This record gives sequence, structure tokens and C-alpha cells, in this order.
Amino acid sequence: MASRRIAVVSAGLSNPSSTRMLADRLAAETVRALAGHDIEATVDVVELRDYAHDITNNLLTGFAPPALETAINTVVSADALIAVTPIFSTSYNGLFKSFIDVLDPDALAGMPVLIGANAGTARHSLAIDYAIRPLFAYLHADAVSTGVFAASSDWGGAGDDVAPLAKRVEKGARELAEAIARRDTTEVLDPYDPATYLGEGRSFGHMLGGLAGE
Repeated sequence: MASRRIAVVSAGLSNPSSTRMLADRLAAETVRALAGHDIEATVDVVELRDYAHDITNNLLTGFAPPALETAINTVVSADALIAVTPIFSTSYNGLFKSFIDVLDPDALAGMPVLIGANAGTARHSLAIDYAIRPLFAYLHADAVSTGVFAASSDWGGAGDDVAPLAKRVEKGARELAEAIARRDTTEVLDPYDPATYLGEGRSFGHMLGGLAGE
């Protein structure tokens, strides 16, 4: 069984928070979905509220304190990312954006990402597609098509009866698991390996020998 690691970034400000609750549900369901692909997954959670001062210091000085540097490495070295933020004023919160700003712009390129968001009402659900998804597109991350939004009512008994939160979580997690599995089966070509452009088993000697015989 293959093993992969998922980083979870939660930008909730309170403790406990519905942001973390959503992040945990997405992570657990993704681990379950990956098991169906014969992939064993581990999960590392980064609670951004624990690094709020360090993130500010990094923005001001250009240097990440050791604890924040460890958190950044946890995220950028993962095989996939689950990113969950509360919606403030129709967009991601400042803590979430500030953390993204201290990452190297190319650090998430090609990484499968599942986006999650939460707010008081379902009226903010479109923020995933008009605010958060473009951010990850700019970073060249591979955000799966389903983003999971949770309103306050989803945690009680008055949630969406047509597409309940559990179903949305399952769909998003399944798509992330599929993206991770696809990435595992994609051959990564080394641009400096002669086999990439000369063919398997061939070298510059074969090319030069062929030219000499012409």
C-alpha cells in the first residue's frame, strides 16, 4: 500500500471553531476515500491562529521564525492540501491570505487542493468560486472542482436537505483522493535525463554515433 501525506490548513480564529470542524471532516473523509485507492494517508494540521504573530513578523521582516518555517515546510512538502477559511466580508479572512502571502509563489504548483469555507449563512457560498479558487489558480495549484461550504445551519438540524453537508464533504474528498491517485500514476519526467528526449535506453553516444554514420 502506498503512503501519502495531506496537509490541512485551518484559518479559524476561535478555539474550537467551525472552520476546524469542517477541516477535520474533510480530512477524515479524504483518508477514507484514499484507502479505496489502496493509499494510506497521514494528516498534518496547521492551525493558523497559532502562528498569527509569526506570520505578521514574516510579512514585516521577510523572514519566517522557526515555528512558522516548520509549518510552511509541512504544507509545501505535502502530497495534497486541504485549505479551509471562514468567510469575512465575502472573501477569505486576513489570516488565511497572509499565510498564503508568505509562501513561495511556486510552492503549491501542481499540488491537489480541496477548498473549504464556512460562514454564518449560505449566502456566502459563492465566495469559494469567486474569491478562493482564483487565488489557488494564480498559484498554479490543482484545486478540485468541488469546494465544500458549510453554513451555521449545516451543523444543526436546518441544513440543506437537497445536498446535505455530509454529501458535499464526501464528494469533495472523493475528488481530492482521485486527484492524488492520478498524480501517483503520472510519470514525472526528468528534463535532464537523456531518455526524456532521446528515448528509453538511448544516450548522447547513440545520437553521436548515428550522426557519424550519416
